Amino acid sequence: MIRIEKLTDNHNLTSFDCGDVDLNEFLTDDAIPFQEKRIATTYIVIINDRVAAYFSLLNDKVSRTDVSKSAWRKLKKLFAHSKHRSNYPAIKIGRFAVCKDFASQGLGSVIMDAIKQSVNEKSQYSAFRFLTVDAYISAIPFYLKNGFIEMLSEQENDTTRTMYFDMLNL
Repeated sequence: MIRIEKLTDNHNLTSFDCGDVDLNEFLTDDAIPFQEKRIATTYIVIINDRVAAYFSLLNDKVSRTDVSKSAWRKLKKLFAHSKHRSNYPAIKIGRFAVCKDFASQGLGSVIMDAIKQSVNEKSQYSAFRFLTVDAYISAIPFYLKNGFIEMLSEQENDTTRTMYFDMLNL
């Protein structure tokens, strides 16, 4: 049985290893302080009393200054002309990792579907149009498989690509 819980100091994280030092250290060292400072909220996925995965959510925006002109034109087409803005509200998946013991079993996509459904239900409290992520290059195929689109940035880097999912596509 899968449970998703907000991370607390009471959760045992010692057995979690996703194979990426930065993602592991975020969970063990930074996630609770980020929650306390209201920067990001982290949720853990528990299977058979083990932490199988985690993800962190925070507020974001999709802004014309952050994407290429061609990507911005594509995004603007999603809105009536009278609704064009210089940015649109979003929720960002700040961190997303699956423990190596649970990898390659489809768990990531199950969690991604749960994230989409959960944040969609929360939209009654605060509106947003997009779910965003700064995906590691190696994770781009996973996000594409889960309906995300690359937002080619003017400031590309070698390690991540910004991607978005249009929540109206649920």
